[in-house]
Amino acid sequence: MTLLESVKNPDDLKKLAADELPRLAGEIREFLVSKVSRTGGHLGPNLGVVELTIAMHRVFDSPRDPILFDTGHQSYVHKMLTGRQDFADLRRQGGLSGYPSRAESEHDFIENSHASTSLSYADGLAKANKLRGDTDRTVVAVIGDGALTGGMAWEALNNIAAGRDRRLVIVVNDNGRSYSPTIGGLADHLASLRMTQGYEQVLDIAKSTINRAPVVGPPLYEALHGLKKGLKDAIQPQVMFEDLGIKYLGPIDGHDEQTVEKALRRARDFGGPVIVHCLTQKGKGYAPAENHEEDQFHSLGAFDAETGVAKPKAGLQWTSVFSEEMVRLGAERDDIVAITAAMLHPTGLAEFAEAYPDRIYDVGIAEQHAATSAAGLAMGGMHPVVAVYATFLNRCFDQVLMDVALHRQGVTFCLDRAGVTGDDGASHNGMWDLSILQVVPNLGLAVPRDAARLRELLREAVAVDDGPTVVRYPKGGVAAEIEAVGHVGSMDVLRRATRGGHSEDLLLVAVGSMAETCCEVADRMADQGIGVTVVDPRWVKPLDPALADEAARHSVVAVVEDNGRVGAVGDAVARALRDADLDIPVRTFGVEQGFLDHAKRDEILAEMGLTSQDLARRLTETVSRHTERSMEDEPAR
Repeated sequence: MTLLESVKNPDDLKKLAADELPRLAGEIREFLVSKVSRTGGHLGPNLGVVELTIAMHRVFDSPRDPILFDTGHQSYVHKMLTGRQDFADLRRQGGLSGYPSRAESEHDFIENSHASTSLSYADGLAKANKLRGDTDRTVVAVIGDGALTGGMAWEALNNIAAGRDRRLVIVVNDNGRSYSPTIGGLADHLASLRMTQGYEQVLDIAKSTINRAPVVGPPLYEALHGLKKGLKDAIQPQVMFEDLGIKYLGPIDGHDEQTVEKALRRARDFGGPVIVHCLTQKGKGYAPAENHEEDQFHSLGAFDAETGVAKPKAGLQWTSVFSEEMVRLGAERDDIVAITAAMLHPTGLAEFAEAYPDRIYDVGIAEQHAATSAAGLAMGGMHPVVAVYATFLNRCFDQVLMDVALHRQGVTFCLDRAGVTGDDGASHNGMWDLSILQVVPNLGLAVPRDAARLRELLREAVAVDDGPTVVRYPKGGVAAEIEAVGHVGSMDVLRRATRGGHSEDLLLVAVGSMAETCCEVADRMADQGIGVTVVDPRWVKPLDPALADEAARHSVVAVVEDNGRVGAVGDAVARALRDADLDIPVRTFGVEQGFLDHAKRDEILAEMGLTSQDLARRLTETVSRHTERSMEDEPAR
């Protein structure tokens, strides 16, 4: 049995001797590389927190002392040390989540993977402990310096500093990166702490020499140690955390388990809020990750464990299409600038940055700032393109509404990973944007069905200069192109499957990536003698008035989208028909409103009944019922 296999819970970990821990750390890294190479996942961040996580579980009493991970992708080692070592189906249906999961373990307190939230959770838990009289419990928040670029983290720190008697330990996992190298003034400050170790060297020399002096050595060293703050000020930049009023320890080597343990014990016993600043290396112990300049294997699909070479993705990817078109647009228009929130490579802006380095802005994990800064750029005569994952647009809704739309600024938001994404679970499914954006005045919302339409709609979006525009597209490979067979207003007609020359029975509105499925539905229903017209609105906000005219020629209207059903395109279509005084039944098909377990996109869509077979069956029943009802209502002759 390996040491790792012997650790079923944190109590087992505490029983290990200190000299066994390096071996355990090695086994954990071998395990991570072996398992993640088969399933894909967040490898680099977890390789970097092995010793740090071991130390936390040896010092603190989880779950009595809750350990909160921000953003959560660095929790694999935590899972392993709390009884979850079956990684065979990591991020797959029925397997372990790629993030902390309250359903999996009592050791997981928070599970959303949106960055910069852990300190606010920690502040609330520490306040609750104080109010309940649980003065022997410590709340631990683990936050990377990438997440510290988020404004919410600093709002929390401001409040944490006011609770001098609340037991709260903040572990700053400082690897200098989030997805890629961390950007901004705070990141520069932490980098200076990493690079300027003079005061630590002074203390190390003092400790090794003065302590050897008989009688007076140890007291003299302690006196010198008391001058540590002064040494910090003299030898390295002022530590901003202590300026906030929070006790600061560090920076320390986050891969020296015993040093980390010692620091955490001091922080735990202090009795108030303490920051422990740990320097770690993302991808530690696995050469392909350490040497990967782009993101040190932050997140990747399946790969060869021996070489680190990723298995190729099949076909053209949505992000690649966006990336290529942005470079073309940049060449044509010098007013186009791009903004990313610490996701230059994942959102496909790296090529734009290489081609136009003066027109790219990485604001860090700060989506709110990204949106309002974009408004300012637009006011100054530029046309910003803000590229974020669809799920992260939720974080800057107020800025889109009040700072961009209210001021009618020409800003284009490009939402990658829109719709059901699957593997990363509830927090990463981009199933909210089509609903929340419906309420924003002056905003145009485009949903391309294929690569050609993404290029086309992106160009149309950046041509708008009197209000915000949004283009949203899914994760992964692009479906085969579907050419229009006709046009109704600005909408594309994809199918006119009629039965024997009779008027159409069903108008099927296909939203974006659901177009291929809707065409398959039309073909299935036509085989049953049901006439179906499939239209792609292209722009789902505002809807083209021609949609109502087309709906009037049909008996039933249905909308299919991979967004939450509440308040999304289906509801907008129904409202548009009501406003046009059309009394036509409308069926809406989409994602049931809720938080979805992790699984493959196709598996989730199948569970929701969003396959061509399920939709054709349900819509055939709907059309049949409506036809029967219409025949019953006809007057007798």
